[in-house]
Amino acid sequence: MKVDRLKIIVFDLDYTLWPFWVDTHVTPPFKKKNGDIVDSYGSKIKCYPEVPEVLKELKEQGYELGVASRTSEIRGAQQLIELFGWEKYFTYKEIFPGSKVTHFNNIKKNSSRHFDEMIFFDDESRNISDINRIGVVSVLVRNGVSKDVVQKGIQQYIKERV
Repeated sequence: MKVDRLKIIVFDLDYTLWPFWVDTHVTPPFKKKNGDIVDSYGSKIKCYPEVPEVLKELKEQGYELGVASRTSEIRGAQQLIELFGWEKYFTYKEIFPGSKVTHFNNIKKNSSRHFDEMIFFDDESRNISDINRIGVVSVLVRNGVSKDVVQKGIQQYIKERV
């Protein structure tokens, strides 16, 4: 269900779209091997199961999507986004260490949208608190992004903003 006022949906990466920290739990560079994504040791890399479908559906519904990640493994994160085939979904990619507030200020500037037109999904309470404070509806993700998590987040957005 498309909510007209909601324009941009932003996701964290680590433990939100995939079940690991890209800067400590896996070892770049990443590549495709026999149809799988693997790290430099040959370990298989997977995202949360419903993420590809969630991203596709949200994009098809007309939302702009973004990522905001504080990882220091910028190239590895970018590489995984490309290998998962998610480049086509993300209009905004803010991937660098520092405050998520900086990430969102950049998205606001680059999109000409307001914080009250955005929603954010992240697994860390401190990031949720920081981004709530600037006026973005923020949803704490416990076990990765799924259709249900996104649907509940959009319901929360409707309750708070519409």
